Amino acid sequence: MNTLNATIKSIQTVDNLNIVAFTSHEQTLKMMSLDLTENIQVDTLVNLHFKPTTVSIAKNITGELSIGNQLAVKILSLEIGELLSVLHLGFYDYTLESIITTSSLKRMDLKVGDNVTALIKSSDLSIKEVL
Repeated sequence: MNTLNATIKSIQTVDNLNIVAFTSHEQTLKMMSLDLTENIQVDTLVNLHFKPTTVSIAKNITGELSIGNQLAVKILSLEIGELLSVLHLGFYDYTLESIITTSSLKRMDLKVGDNVTALIKSSDLSIKEVL
């Protein structure tokens, strides 16, 4: 499981739907949530988590994407399997993981040292704990 510390920047609520914006190392991340506890408030430091299988990788992005959670990362290491590959990604002092198909890894010609963009849908991000 990937974890990342972030500070809550804003909370928008309509009916039971919440869009929570966070900052981590001057990067903005957003999360969709149906339920928020009382201790989830603006300026609160939290630990976010997301599964490696929900992290998509983009290389040389041009144009607009609907995925707003875009982190500039560097490929630190690769575990290449027959069907799936694990990418270890550096984001400041964090090491994140992405699991993608080996065919995508080869098609994109991804290598250690490449600068890529990690994409995380807002519905795949959640608060693990309040710090």
